[in-house]
Amino acid sequence: MNAYALTDVGRQRNMNQDYVFSTVKPVGNLPNLFIVADGMGGHKAGDLASKFSVNTFIDCVKNSVSSKPVQIMSDAINHTNEELLKLASTSEDYRGMGTTFVVAVIYGRSMYVANIGDSRLYLADRELKQVTRDHSLVEEMVTRGALDRNAARYHEQKNMITRAIGGDTTVLPDFFPIDIKPGNRVLMCSDGLTNMVEDNVIERILKTTADIDEAATKLVELANENGGRDNVSVIIIEY
Repeated sequence: MNAYALTDVGRQRNMNQDYVFSTVKPVGNLPNLFIVADGMGGHKAGDLASKFSVNTFIDCVKNSVSSKPVQIMSDAINHTNEELLKLASTSEDYRGMGTTFVVAVIYGRSMYVANIGDSRLYLADRELKQVTRDHSLVEEMVTRGALDRNAARYHEQKNMITRAIGGDTTVLPDFFPIDIKPGNRVLMCSDGLTNMVEDNVIERILKTTADIDEAATKLVELANENGGRDNVSVIIIEY
């Protein structure tokens, strides 16, 4: 298994509020670990929220005595949410800080994914499939049938998320157990990619680019060429 991570400030932001972590080596009782976080908040709060949350999560994983991946991730997410809320209460500048969070770990032929917010994980097998479900106002509208999927991409409230680490005293991640096969590729990304690059283009790049580092670079460059309105982060895992 190989992995490559890349994050970029984009063309229109002065600060990168995304934070990524990627390792194919063990972290505590997890055999590998991959995280994308997209922070939010004024001043430097978004930048701090994503970095603090990822590092707090990692520390919690390292200290876990559980051997069950979903339990390890669930405990670490809850602890991270508590710690971020404590941090937010220490300064007026930090009020309202939060972050999306998508995390994955691969055990043998199984991948376990947890998601909060609208950062995504895709599985590229015969076709590209979005595994995670966005926690956003627009996604809820699509689910209710009040908005067409194609129109959702350009909706003015597309970036309004309904769940985040730091958003409430209780955090409710979605968990996804996924079968993974040799030759599959996994893409984790912030919305700075998916708002700028269509899924069919992402799929083509993942399928036709031999090296994952080159594929990641192409995706980030294309997001910037298309406007680069936000920070953009990608992790590509090749199983």
